[in-house]
Amino acid sequence: MLDILNKYRIILASNSPRRKELLEGMGLKFEVRVLPNIDESYPDTLYGRELPLYLARKKARAYMPSLSSDELLITADTVVHIGDEIILGKPKSHSEAKHMLRMLSDKTHEVTTGVALTTTAFQRDICETSHVTFAQLSEEEIEYYVSNFRPTDKAGAYGIQEWLGYIGVEKIVGSYFNVMGLPVHRLYRELVSLG
Repeated sequence: MLDILNKYRIILASNSPRRKELLEGMGLKFEVRVLPNIDESYPDTLYGRELPLYLARKKARAYMPSLSSDELLITADTVVHIGDEIILGKPKSHSEAKHMLRMLSDKTHEVTTGVALTTTAFQRDICETSHVTFAQLSEEEIEYYVSNFRPTDKAGAYGIQEWLGYIGVEKIVGSYFNVMGLPVHRLYRELVSLG
């Protein structure tokens, strides 16, 4: 197995059930540690790919005072964006979720995840973008998804691993797991290089 497992205790700084599932799928032993009320604001000058990496690094800085020298912290942030200008975070309401899904319907958008791997001695970054094309979504399909799933805890108001991903995604260019919230293939390679 990875030498990194003998070198560091891995800490996942996320409550995301999808990120936990993906790390477990990699065979990693890790602990979840979540600090309350981390500031996730960002400058208006950040676009597309810059934003999730900025937020992943910012989250890591919040954990630095509590990080031990034998710990490797994984922080991540995922954003859905249409070009560089339109960024879709987590919707605050069902009506906002419906609006986002209408914007994504019958279009290709980008999903970018920034990951920071942080110890007391160094920080390494990963940034991965996947391109997702949605079919035309009907109002009935949007209403069904928003009413029966939890769009407010997902960037862009959808989870690719849920019903809407099954019926709505026509094509993905890039990593499926990145769209779920963690580019595990890149993360694995980075962990191997640390070992």
